[in-house]
Amino acid sequence: MAFHATDHPLTPDSQAPQCLHLSQTHSGLKRWIGNALACFVLAAPLCTSAAVLDLEGYADTSGAISVQHQGDTVDPYFALQALLLAHSHGLDISTPAKAWGAWLVQRQKPDATFDRFCRNGPVWAPCKTADADDSVLGLWLAFMDSMPASQRSQASWVRSRMATSAALAKLVDPNQGIYLVSPVYQHGLLMDNLELWAYPLTHKAAQNARHPNFTKTLATVFWDDQRKRYLVSTQPGQRETAHAFYPDAVAQIFPLLVRFPLIPGGAPAHYRRWMAEHRNEWLAQVKDDFAWGLVAVVAVQQGDIPSARCWLRTALPHRHGAHWTVTDEVAAQILQSKAITAAVDTTNCTSPRHPPARSP
Repeated sequence: MAFHATDHPLTPDSQAPQCLHLSQTHSGLKRWIGNALACFVLAAPLCTSAAVLDLEGYADTSGAISVQHQGDTVDPYFALQALLLAHSHGLDISTPAKAWGAWLVQRQKPDATFDRFCRNGPVWAPCKTADADDSVLGLWLAFMDSMPASQRSQASWVRSRMATSAALAKLVDPNQGIYLVSPVYQHGLLMDNLELWAYPLTHKAAQNARHPNFTKTLATVFWDDQRKRYLVSTQPGQRETAHAFYPDAVAQIFPLLVRFPLIPGGAPAHYRRWMAEHRNEWLAQVKDDFAWGLVAVVAVQQGDIPSARCWLRTALPHRHGAHWTVTDEVAAQILQSKAITAAVDTTNCTSPRHPPARSP
């Protein structure tokens, strides 16, 4: 659920609100899969000569990857998002990915969906259903296809892939040509559908005679030409909802994250407009919500290194803290692997910028 689905990480004693479902309370971070599913070489062998992803404090000896540093919650969405993001940006994920895949495939439910898990002593026990089935199923498929043939050819993985593909296909709404969140939440989310779009093998199931092109369908269903903005959801009342950074502002930049091609006005202009409207708001999020490192990854993709450096300056003091997730950790390591360092002062970090954005 793309950050179209972003809950606060769960704790054993509390449950996070389902932020992506507009009928629920907003809290803040969960559906960003952005580049994770993007058309980067997901089926390629894992790189062994690149910078190595370091998930110390997130990955444990069992293979589980917690949402936060030394955390008590495992959410498959976050772990899959983080690993795919790192892989798509050239980091070597082989060690944590192999262990994580072996851990998760054993915990897939008979209907092919996944729970979230809380620590119960030495055991990770199911404690809540997934925030959104569509995005988690899509990320799991993309993750499996990113793994070496020796792992994905194992019988348990072959069975999982078949079951996952079938379960995801059942979430298609043939009348709209999009994916729905789950059998319970019968609406479509922009960010979830873009995450799925970024994994090309999901296109076929969503297409039919009325909707022959998944790319064009998403542009038609979710673009609000009156307001010149993307709709977060197909739920009614979208134009009347109060602004919140998540999901509203996040949804507007999400097409850039996955390199969606049908952005009215083009990607550079769309990015410049987003930064003019939301840059300060984004950089302030880490104080009260989450760091939103994926926006820094978008900045790098668009050639806006100053904004990425400002994010490092603002967010790194909160590293491994309550407002920092495993996806933020991956975003920071991606920037550091590209020799991008934190801004030395706040001169360029306290006012909206109009960067000369470009698509890579």
